[in-house]
Amino acid sequence: MQKKLSRRDFIKTASLVSLAAMAPASVRALFERAAGSVPQPNVIVIVLDTMSARHLSLYGYPRNTTPKFERFAERAVVFHNHISSGNYTTPGTATILTGMYPWTHRAINQSGVILRSLLPRNLFSLLGDQYNRFAFTQNLWADYLLNQFENDIDAYLLPGSFSVADKSFGKNFLNDLNAGNRAFDDFLFQEGSRPASLVFGALEKQYFMRQLAKTSDKGYSRGLPHDVTNPKYFRLEDVFDGVNAQLAGLTPPFFSYIHLYAPHEPYRPRAEFENIFKDNWKPESKPVSRFNDGSTNSNLLTRRANYDEYIANVDFEFGRLIDSLTESGVLDNSIIVVTSDHGQLFERGIHGHSTPLLFDPVIQVPLLISIPGQVTRQDVYSPTNGVDLLPTLLHLTGREIPAWCEGKVLPKLGGVEDSGRAIYSVEAKTNSAFAPLSKVTVAMRRNNHKLIYYSGYGLDPWYELYDMDVDPEELNDLYPSTPSFAPSLRDELMTSLEQANQSLGK
Repeated sequence: MQKKLSRRDFIKTASLVSLAAMAPASVRALFERAAGSVPQPNVIVIVLDTMSARHLSLYGYPRNTTPKFERFAERAVVFHNHISSGNYTTPGTATILTGMYPWTHRAINQSGVILRSLLPRNLFSLLGDQYNRFAFTQNLWADYLLNQFENDIDAYLLPGSFSVADKSFGKNFLNDLNAGNRAFDDFLFQEGSRPASLVFGALEKQYFMRQLAKTSDKGYSRGLPHDVTNPKYFRLEDVFDGVNAQLAGLTPPFFSYIHLYAPHEPYRPRAEFENIFKDNWKPESKPVSRFNDGSTNSNLLTRRANYDEYIANVDFEFGRLIDSLTESGVLDNSIIVVTSDHGQLFERGIHGHSTPLLFDPVIQVPLLISIPGQVTRQDVYSPTNGVDLLPTLLHLTGREIPAWCEGKVLPKLGGVEDSGRAIYSVEAKTNSAFAPLSKVTVAMRRNNHKLIYYSGYGLDPWYELYDMDVDPEELNDLYPSTPSFAPSLRDELMTSLEQANQSLGK
């Protein structure tokens, strides 16, 4: 019996058809799926933690770090100026999953979570139970966010899955994983410092050390990759093989959110990737920031090379995963999204991403999206933001985009290039999530200009302004000369921040 279309279904289908007429053939095929004539595509989102676009040969980096990414790019849309909404895991990941900026969802603190009143605003819920929804993250801070959406996730793997040793004890409290992790792993045991419980902390450490003693680091001469904050040790190839097995076993159509820890520090590639960048190349020298952590140029160069080696190892494993998905046929019927939650700094006397700074190396991240039927590469150079992923995936799967969504559908995938729009990144990890943002850094990008606002760091608030077309390394601060366009940019940024503060909790 043929299903009768409701008026709402008819309007939705008609709008999809009208949009499809203007879209490339591969996108038109997705509209046909959304209209119900063919099965819905799978959606696979892969987040590679701490991967800066500035270190990928895909985007012109002089070291050949990403040959497999470049091969995948030949059948994808490649975004060259994609910006994370934050400079570390919590805000960057929360924005990907909610389509809201950090000053709205308020997951702004380290290991923070989204405002409870906003929990229905997530990608798992919006895609709906027509999809088999699967989630896995190795990063416990990202796991706190996924646990908030547990009612909208059908299948879920714990962060220690595919690890050879896992120190987490909170994972045993399945009825409330966030409370278990916070009570035991973040409080009672406290890796790297005196534990709140001297007895249980010592017992847990002894148990973990016994696990480690049984593991082998064969093939990893610098030691196994691991998470320092919430210790778990793993082999990179085991993690990618485990993810591949999980994807192969999911019933389509499925939505899979996969958040892998590498290439986050410590940088521990397999032995065959060590020292592959023993060259004389050095990045452009930059002035030491007032927020510097004491890292010397020599130390930063060494860490940069190790990071690049680790990226090359991740790239190799990613290539194996794509090959397997191709052979199994999963790739033919899947939207594949590859991105990161934030980047990494190796400049200005700083290593890492625990900084108030929002220079592009710590917020410019890769974004590649391949859709079923795509056989050619397309490049987008206008600035885009992590806030755009949720509306784009809803659009590609025929879902309605809610009015509260703060992003736009990405170019080449149903949206249009718009360099004139303002996009934002927000850093406020030491500000209360329930108070107006006063200790904060906000970066706003409009056209080729990037304005950065700093407030609450023991100095009067100040601004920095860069022309990203002529000064992509952000070395020449234009703000002291106050060009004619600076006041309008400043007023726009401050108005957006004030509106966000006024709407807190609404």
